[in-house]
Amino acid sequence: MVCIGRLRALVLRAAAGAGRRRWARVLCGRAVDVCVTPRARGHGWRGFRAVAGARTKMMLDSSDSDSGTPAGQLQLQRRAAAAGTQPQDGGYASAGWQREDGKLKCGYSSFRGKRATMEDFYDVKLTEIDGHTVSLFGVFDGHGGSRAAEYLKEHLFENLMKHPKFLTDTKLAISETYQKTDADFLESESSAFRDDGSTASTAVLVGDHLYVANVGDSRAVISKAGKARALSVDHKPNRTDERKRIENAGGVVIWAGTWRVGGVLAMSRAFGNRLLKPFVVAEPEIQEELVNGELESLVLASDGLWDAVENEEAVSLAKTEDVPESAARKLTEIAYSRGSADNITCIVVQFHP
Repeated sequence: MVCIGRLRALVLRAAAGAGRRRWARVLCGRAVDVCVTPRARGHGWRGFRAVAGARTKMMLDSSDSDSGTPAGQLQLQRRAAAAGTQPQDGGYASAGWQREDGKLKCGYSSFRGKRATMEDFYDVKLTEIDGHTVSLFGVFDGHGGSRAAEYLKEHLFENLMKHPKFLTDTKLAISETYQKTDADFLESESSAFRDDGSTASTAVLVGDHLYVANVGDSRAVISKAGKARALSVDHKPNRTDERKRIENAGGVVIWAGTWRVGGVLAMSRAFGNRLLKPFVVAEPEIQEELVNGELESLVLASDGLWDAVENEEAVSLAKTEDVPESAARKLTEIAYSRGSADNITCIVVQFHP
């Protein structure tokens, strides 16, 4: 049987021309060179160029449920029929991976729950850029529709890896990428009759440095030296600093069942939400952690989990479970059994440096 991905790679290689960059990607279980032309609009960088000569070897991409894994790089474990896809029928989507050196394990679980529609998305990418091992994990919780969260899954990490300072000034790259991706999304939806938005809780591991960035009320919590510690603070309109920022920009925070920006949105930062700009922004708050013997695990999740599960309980379960996918799935099940009425998505990462 002829592999469609291999044929596509050959066509792309034959069409390669001047001004195109070469990427090493995994197609049909093999690492092959593919020529990619950066787009001028949408997910390309206007005014930026990718690092000249950058070499990227994608070892795992949750966006591609059929992606293969080159031997000796990563061990892939899938247990659910829906693994690698968004849950559409109310069931679970879950999967787990571990590096063959045993230094990193990760797993996710995503569940529509009691909601009529699924607005949560997630993304996991394990790659190598210019010899640096890079892992990216993200949870995107949409509101008012799923398009903003889906757009982040499709573009946020791709944009970040193209940023010219991704490896040299990762915090700056994350901050600029978040805000640029928000602007790109708003531009792409300029003619649409909708105004949905999304949170983003992401963790980017470059070598032994972990960068956690947050916009909205999804949350990232780590277990360090046996203790739970949140690496993000929910962006709520009644936070003193957030309320001051909103009011200084000319906005108002109103009580309407809960504190809301303009009486509408119950979070103070988000992607999208055109009608609430410039009060609702996509500028992330970023924390950095060194991955050493004290850092044990990381839990990224949408508020469907945190509405029902405490930080300490989440990291305790993530630490005691040998398989992070099992931990992620148990956490979503616990949240659902306790009455969480939202979509529930959770990523668990275990560190074994």
